[in-house]
Amino acid sequence: MAQEKQIVILPDFLTVRELAEMIGASPIEVMKKLISNGIMASINQQIDFDTAAIVAEEMGYEAQSAKAVEEAEEKQKAAESQTWRQVYVAEKAEDLQRRPPVVTILGHVDHGKTTLLDTIRKAHVAEGEAGGITQHIGAYRVDLTGRKLTFLDTPGHEAFTAMRARGAQGADVAILVVAADDGVMPTTREALNHARAANVPIVVAITKTDKRNARVDAVKQELSDLGLTPDEWDGDTLVVPVSAQAGDGIDDLLEAVLMTSEEREIVANPAGHPSGIVLEARVDPHRGTLATLLVLNGTLKKGDVVVAGEAFGRVKAMYDEHSKPLDTAGPSVPVQVLGLNSMPHPGEQFEWSKNDKTAREVVEGRTSERKIRETLPERPAFTLEDVFAQFNLGEAKDLNLIVKVDVQGSLQPIVDNLKEIGEQSTSGIGLRLLAYDVGNITDNDVNLASASNAIIIGFNVSVDPSARRSADSKGVEIRRYEIIYKLFEDIELALQGMLEPVYEDRTIGTAEVRQTFKIPKVGVIAGSYVKDGEIRRNAKTRVKRAGKVIAEGLSVGSLKRMQEDVREVRSGFECGISLDNFTDFRPGDQIEFYVSERVN
Repeated sequence: MAQEKQIVILPDFLTVRELAEMIGASPIEVMKKLISNGIMASINQQIDFDTAAIVAEEMGYEAQSAKAVEEAEEKQKAAESQTWRQVYVAEKAEDLQRRPPVVTILGHVDHGKTTLLDTIRKAHVAEGEAGGITQHIGAYRVDLTGRKLTFLDTPGHEAFTAMRARGAQGADVAILVVAADDGVMPTTREALNHARAANVPIVVAITKTDKRNARVDAVKQELSDLGLTPDEWDGDTLVVPVSAQAGDGIDDLLEAVLMTSEEREIVANPAGHPSGIVLEARVDPHRGTLATLLVLNGTLKKGDVVVAGEAFGRVKAMYDEHSKPLDTAGPSVPVQVLGLNSMPHPGEQFEWSKNDKTAREVVEGRTSERKIRETLPERPAFTLEDVFAQFNLGEAKDLNLIVKVDVQGSLQPIVDNLKEIGEQSTSGIGLRLLAYDVGNITDNDVNLASASNAIIIGFNVSVDPSARRSADSKGVEIRRYEIIYKLFEDIELALQGMLEPVYEDRTIGTAEVRQTFKIPKVGVIAGSYVKDGEIRRNAKTRVKRAGKVIAEGLSVGSLKRMQEDVREVRSGFECGISLDNFTDFRPGDQIEFYVSERVN
């Protein structure tokens, strides 16, 4: 039996000495092998991968390109992050078949996304159906010489990311629209960041090429500067000039989408239990709840029971995007269904249930979990201090960052240093910069962070008030820095699991002692009036007299109002307070109640 060759990973270029060290041979042996292959090289001369691979193979090794290995790992990481692919993880490989890719269109608001969608729809819906589109259901299918594509007709990276935040991937392929007259705009970069964060492959459509001031080559250069190098410039991004008004380039664009999708494992089991995502939902005054579902695995049938978030019901009727009744809907087919008991949220996943009773139990469990979560104190779901612990638990593979800085001159040095920190980390945690730009932290940044489990890093910038509220509600951590070395230090410590959380005391209420009572077997009670805020039974306290702190860190022994034990007392009310290990109350003393909160 032949012995299995040992694998050696080689860079694109290396010296003869380096190759010898990597395969455990002497430089002389390597030079002899090179000479036998007609190559004269000194010990410090560089050779390319192909040449080095020949030598390694002859000396009993299997050579692999470091670049190819890195690209394969990136593809694997991208595939693992494709949430939609989780719908068939339990299916047998032999049952899986390719399904039509789902496509979304992203880009700047005035660059022709809607016009492009309308042109595609009019040109490629089935014969006789173009005039039959009587309702908007959030998606439609097109046919290109027998090959199907499903388009989400709710363009915009905000909607795309909102769906991702609820667990839906958003699309198998994204078309990034860039106008030939305007070029790349800030919103274009935002859309690109959102698509990259989702690991969705990108096809670029350069629109408005029929305009007199179109500058296609200049736009291609701008795209190349963003890492979207056109394939005709030896890049790996398909860039297609189109004119939606004239209908030029539409077929080429769809062909590019199909070619890009063929590189991905877009599969499903048509015979499996149906599952997918909710695209839209509304209440019809005559028919009840109408929900648009996109089937991603299995085949949905009329009469099936489905659960979508906290909604459930039996499918009484199904309609396609042309209002035609359906009995079944397979993978990548969007359908509008009638029969759910309430409106599910767009982006929620739906799944098949064996009967109404089981579906109701699932929904009741989800409702109970949500109510419990709502009672818990708010805190970021993923923090910089937690990244190492979550990595060890298998819950995180990368530290995803969104970076906002005050001026352009600070941006590139910060980005370069963060990338270097990630490359030098030995913890196994990857550092991934999802987006970086100049300006304050906005709602868009928070939405991207929420959908991608990322942390927002701000350097000398402020947070928009709406973004702060959104971050609090979505559990997104925002860390702001004014000292650059502190920023880098925190990231390095986080990757090594050595960053300790910082806590700060926050005063929540103050009570003024009006008189004291000594009660046998109980102790001294301070009859007090709550001046501001609220005082709580589980808070810590400090006692001030004439403005000076005379005792601190005291626990509340009892808190009473009208002889009743209470958990809290609000401003404007009187109460009785006793503190553990403190009895020296005097009228006029101020009792401050405070809690310890986690801060940056």
